[in-house]
Amino acid sequence: MKRLLPHAARRLAWMTCVFAGLLASARMPAEAVIGGREDAGPLAEASVMVLNARGGVCSGIVLAPDAVLTAAHCVTGADAYRVHFRDGAGEPVLIVPREVIIHPRYDRDAIKARRQSVDLALVRLPEPLPPTFAAATLSRAAAPREGAPMTLGGWGVAAEGDHRSTGTFRALDMSVVEPYGPGRILVWLANGPKRRGGACDGDSGGPIADAAGLVVAVTGFARGEGRDRCGLMTQGTLVAPERAFIDGTLRRWGREANWAE
Repeated sequence: MKRLLPHAARRLAWMTCVFAGLLASARMPAEAVIGGREDAGPLAEASVMVLNARGGVCSGIVLAPDAVLTAAHCVTGADAYRVHFRDGAGEPVLIVPREVIIHPRYDRDAIKARRQSVDLALVRLPEPLPPTFAAATLSRAAAPREGAPMTLGGWGVAAEGDHRSTGTFRALDMSVVEPYGPGRILVWLANGPKRRGGACDGDSGGPIADAAGLVVAVTGFARGEGRDRCGLMTQGTLVAPERAFIDGTLRRWGREANWAE
């Protein structure tokens, strides 16, 4: 694992603060949990940050000591990526991925073209993460129904536009909504008609978990209202329909994911 020298650590902090905002409009990919609470529970223990050379910030879900699940748009479009966390002493650690596998049905132009896309990717690390991390458990259940309670987690901003607030894992309780009917690939979440909150800059690739703590989906997209780019609805890619991709990739790496229902 590559540890940062003081100068590099300062540069990383600067990049995180200045360049974390990747949402160009209310319909661009979501990269933070606004309205959320600081969280150090199981979802946080199974989550890391994913950074790119352009200063972009995302979240990731630990599936094995050396395997991370994230959103495909978090590991495409730049020439370098790093998995990031802080060690027991609070020092930043950057890891250069050994391999990145993009879901074959990911379409980076899907939003503009209104096409279906599976926004998932798996990142293989060159060595195991510290034992303080725990692997998440994925849900193999069918798509959750409207009204089902979910928890959104991520390392993004605490308030839209406040990029200095990235780097703390936050969680927010939300509910499944079906603005376009039941989804087979995607799930949509909302926080109630009068309470703004959801994913924003820094949360893409983070977990969406059910009431039992099983990861149901991977955050990929946020929608706002008016001038706000975030806070109205959050979209995630369901993991159960993509089990063949996840298990097949991990099997090739000699690893396996935890699944439950």
